[in-house]
Amino acid sequence: MAAPATERAAVRAHGRAPDVAGVLVLGGCTLWALVSATGRDARPEGVLLAVLALAAGYACGRICGSLLPVAAAATASLAALALALASGSGVPGSTPAAAVPLGPTGAAAALLVLAAGAACCAASAAGSPPARAALRVLGLAVAGVALALGSVAGFVAALGVWLCSAAAVRMRHRFLGLAGLVLVTGVAVGASFAVAEEALPEGLTVSLEGPLTPHRVRLWQDAIDQARENPVLGSGPDRFGTLSRTSLEEPLADGTPHSAPLQQAAEQGVPGVVLLGGVYAWLVCALWASPRSTAVVLTAGATLTALAALATVGNALSFTAVTVGAGLLAGLATARTASAPD
Repeated sequence: MAAPATERAAVRAHGRAPDVAGVLVLGGCTLWALVSATGRDARPEGVLLAVLALAAGYACGRICGSLLPVAAAATASLAALALALASGSGVPGSTPAAAVPLGPTGAAAALLVLAAGAACCAASAAGSPPARAALRVLGLAVAGVALALGSVAGFVAALGVWLCSAAAVRMRHRFLGLAGLVLVTGVAVGASFAVAEEALPEGLTVSLEGPLTPHRVRLWQDAIDQARENPVLGSGPDRFGTLSRTSLEEPLADGTPHSAPLQQAAEQGVPGVVLLGGVYAWLVCALWASPRSTAVVLTAGATLTALAALATVGNALSFTAVTVGAGLLAGLATARTASAPD
């Protein structure tokens, strides 16, 4: 018991450092979006809305999590599940472009992952065994719903979150768990850039093009080309669609490369990619310093990692509901409660 107690004391010693880091990172994202849009026919409103949605969700999660940690997480899970079921091919605010056959890696899959993660977080924080069992069944049911809806990516990601949550109950050290999740995210992002650069062996590239679809790979290659043309400022926020030949050839294209890191590289250059990575790093650090139990922290970390993987190969972060949900889950998992056993 001494080692977990020592780790808990160490992470709490950081005080409000993660909150300060969050303000700086989100402020940097806002500022750089405006800088990269200056002097161009660019539209930074989408980035500004995403930053605002994430911050608002995080603040709401911190407040609700400190008052009703289990009930708030369970309610968030049911809300995300209901929104995914009611959304059809998109979510509120989506466009007909969501029907472009790029694969089920968009908003609906992300909402199902958030629903599974919130249910598992509630289960990890619940005090009574019946409540824990019921909430874990809810998390597993969300994965089943994803499969029933035909979202293989959503099913795999939600099931992965559920399995990670079950394993997190036995883990005593959150640092190693979070480090492993960061590694998974890094591999996913690196693989997307490698596919776009055609840096992988030919056989592996061909096998990946099947699930990714050739159309998506061509969009990624267009994003790399735009990033090469202006590696510092990029082409400007929300300008990928107007400059991408592949996107212009598709009547229903939504103007994104269906990969958040590659979109940042194309539209905001290398600093944009660094800032996007900084947002993920801030959330991971906030989880590491969280006063909540290790099981809750690792479950939330697994959920955000699954969401990051979906955003790497899809357009999940283009929807406000998803960014709000991600911030809400992170806030719930970092809220200070009256009792936070580890």
